[in-house]
Amino acid sequence: MRVWHNSIIRTMSTKSRALTLDKINPNVRNVEYAVRGAVPSHAAELESQIERGSGDLPFDSIVWSNIGNPQQQPNLAQPPLTFWRQVAALVELPSLLDTPDLPKDIRDTLFAPDAQERARELLKCFGSVGAYTASKGSPRVRRSVCEFLKERDGYDENIENIYLTAGASAGVALLFQVLFHGLDQGVLIPIPQYPLYSATLSLHNVGALHYPLDFAKSWGPDMSKVDESIAEAKKRGVDPRAIVVINPGNPTGACMSSEEISQILHLAHREGLVVFADEVYQTNIYQDKYPFVSFRKVLLDLAHSSDASEREVGLSVPLVSLHSISKGFTGECGRRGGYFELTNFPEDIEAEVNKLASVNLCPPVQGQIGVDLMVRPPKEGEPSYELWRKESSKILDTMKQRSEDMAASFGKLPGLTIEPAMGAMYLYPKIHIPHKAVEHAKENGRKVDEFYCLELLDATGICVVPGSGFGSTPVEHEDGSVDAFFRTTVLAKQTDQLIERFGKFHVSFMERFRD
Repeated sequence: MRVWHNSIIRTMSTKSRALTLDKINPNVRNVEYAVRGAVPSHAAELESQIERGSGDLPFDSIVWSNIGNPQQQPNLAQPPLTFWRQVAALVELPSLLDTPDLPKDIRDTLFAPDAQERARELLKCFGSVGAYTASKGSPRVRRSVCEFLKERDGYDENIENIYLTAGASAGVALLFQVLFHGLDQGVLIPIPQYPLYSATLSLHNVGALHYPLDFAKSWGPDMSKVDESIAEAKKRGVDPRAIVVINPGNPTGACMSSEEISQILHLAHREGLVVFADEVYQTNIYQDKYPFVSFRKVLLDLAHSSDASEREVGLSVPLVSLHSISKGFTGECGRRGGYFELTNFPEDIEAEVNKLASVNLCPPVQGQIGVDLMVRPPKEGEPSYELWRKESSKILDTMKQRSEDMAASFGKLPGLTIEPAMGAMYLYPKIHIPHKAVEHAKENGRKVDEFYCLELLDATGICVVPGSGFGSTPVEHEDGSVDAFFRTTVLAKQTDQLIERFGKFHVSFMERFRD
């Protein structure tokens, strides 16, 4: 049997090769995703060294603070919710519900009665988690989403407007593919932004139109800058088609007021934009001044206004609302579950969305079950309620405390300014990097924020993401110094050690490169 090795293939003539880089989709080569980019790649190399016992590193583990992945082992390790895993186990192996080999008293000890009841209900709907569902997802789960939305916002929802997805990211990809095409179209994205949006736009060869969030105003949107971005795009012959808003913010942790949301919706009405409301962190709120308010609620409030002009906004602006089981206090990233909800979408456009969803057959069934558990948790008085409340409250309280502790400690460090997060699960500090460090970064062919993050990683094992990966451009000063950003999660279980390691590094870095 002849075995072809890569080394042999590489020596073959380029003309005889079926696969060469110039033959693939050129848009793929333009895609960048810093959350899993150069710094995390180097972190993976270091972790491999640690696992092999090779290399003389000043730390014994990598602290993965680059991505919101709460259950990642071993240094984040958020425990899963018991009710979730009980239901997931039972739907995966239904014989646990009825087998005579598992006596009822033992079954009831292992699986709460309401978890068994939920599993039976879901199995009745799905039949088997190994079977396809409807392309939009299970009608039972979509009804659960409708009930959740009515309770949250005070307005009924049509089940046909709900699409279950393999996480919010899959919903964005599907809708961008349907709605946009070509560089003569543009989508407004916030800067700093979650790089899913710029990456997906690059993949579909659609223009990314940036609008800045204001660090000095708690990372709120500057509407005059949004207007400028639209005007500049039109001058270049680019047609703005949509605006993306992330609330609570990623990477900033900012929470929007109802007034700010209303301003975005009025802008969308005036400019004929679709609004994408990324609301996957809606449960992660760490203060009382700006509680989470959904774009859907504000839009429907406008639709029911006594003012005719306000009603026109509420009844006409197309809105996509996105949610996910990966965030909040659930942290079920690997199950890939989420949904999007369409408001004010014309029937013919919704039919095209449905058609493309049908091409994908259906979202993962365990992810659909996760959505049901997210929007329909145990209720007070049910057997699992107290444990669910205790577990979820502990997770949220822990995130809030970690966020506050990290912000307070980071804010005391020289050359570092930080806006405490209002929500989500990240911090986005600003660093004043001395001129000597800027020059050193240039000599090493690195962006200055990437240089800082790599130095941090090599010294401490802490993996964070440079702000340039979220679209933040370092600001240069006359003396050659630079203001830059990085994003870190607040998920590391050994937060005190992280704070101490980071603080020692940062002080040493600033001293080392002091002008």
